[in-house]
Amino acid sequence: MESRGVSVRCGVAALAIVVLAGGCASTPTHPTLSLVAGSSVDLPVVPVGPLPPVPRTFTVVGSGDVLLHDALWTLARHDAADEGRTGYDFAPLFASVKPIVAGADLAICHMETPLGPENGPFSSYPSFSVPPQVVPALADLGYDSCSTASNHSLDQGEAGIGRTLDALDAAGIRHAGTARGPEEAAKPTLLQANGVTVAHLSYTWSFNGILRPAGKPWLANQLDVSDVLAEARRAREAGADVVIVSVHAGTEYQHAADAFQMSVAQQLLASPDVDLILGAHVHVVQPLERIGDKWVAYGMGNQVAWQNQAYDTRDGIMPRFTFTEVSPGVFRVTTAEVIATHMWLDGAPARLYDIATTLAAPDTPPAIRAACLASLRRTASVLDQRGAFASGLTLVGAEALGA
Repeated sequence: MESRGVSVRCGVAALAIVVLAGGCASTPTHPTLSLVAGSSVDLPVVPVGPLPPVPRTFTVVGSGDVLLHDALWTLARHDAADEGRTGYDFAPLFASVKPIVAGADLAICHMETPLGPENGPFSSYPSFSVPPQVVPALADLGYDSCSTASNHSLDQGEAGIGRTLDALDAAGIRHAGTARGPEEAAKPTLLQANGVTVAHLSYTWSFNGILRPAGKPWLANQLDVSDVLAEARRAREAGADVVIVSVHAGTEYQHAADAFQMSVAQQLLASPDVDLILGAHVHVVQPLERIGDKWVAYGMGNQVAWQNQAYDTRDGIMPRFTFTEVSPGVFRVTTAEVIATHMWLDGAPARLYDIATTLAAPDTPPAIRAACLASLRRTASVLDQRGAFASGLTLVGAEALGA
């Protein structure tokens, strides 16, 4: 073997690329093309600059009202008893959607009602005080943050707000919309999603006629567009790359977004400081709409509730958005999807179902299959009222509608 600078020849055949192995001890710094046995030509070294950065991306999942009625905590008590335990176990109620929540980089729930003391007493509609044992179940699902501004935020006064936020803190779930003091209210809720800083804001249009205590407007955020935009600007200044606003508003049990909801969405999404709106409150599914290059989910329905008066209050959606960095520090939604859910109440045990997965499972009982299919049809008919499908929205599991 003869060594010539950085060229290496090992007696390879003509027109073959030299492969260094076995008996060739020298290591070239660039490849050599062997033209004939015993000769070689050095190939030029082409400088390779740094590769362009891979755009950052993350997924966010939202969901509708966690609205606990007394029948649901009775169910949770029975589920705990079935496992030989006392107390309340809400995990079985939510189990079907755990892969969706856990699979998102950022998952946001809506805590509709204040929490009561650990051992009660508890109360249902119209003035809620619900078991705090629901919070560990939400944490186990994988929720990262919960909006807490709702028309029921003040049902149990300042004490109820404190219990709710204390329980969320203890479970490791962040929160936005209510606060225990002015300093907490002034500090934006900043979350990390796959290396991206996301701010979560939460506002409600009403407190059901209950007045915030004098001098304590920070207890719960009442919806005012100028206030939302001011907080969104503070969140940007605090380092937020993306700002998501949970809006609790609309006409209850109405599938169409009302004029107020649409006006709020237009104003908020016109700002460079707001990127996405997740809507709650109306207890039925409302459409999604793309406004410019941003999205609003006007109403996500109930996630869990026992509003047995109508089938459409059992329907819910879990919008899933993929944000991609389209230029340095600028993020846009590049994929918009909806996962439909159904609250099964027509037989024991009551459960929340991810419809697409439930319909795909061969062992789903016929009655539950029929209920989920009917729910999916209702949801599909509502989602497109504002042209969402033409704007790129995908309904997960929609192929079942052709069956």
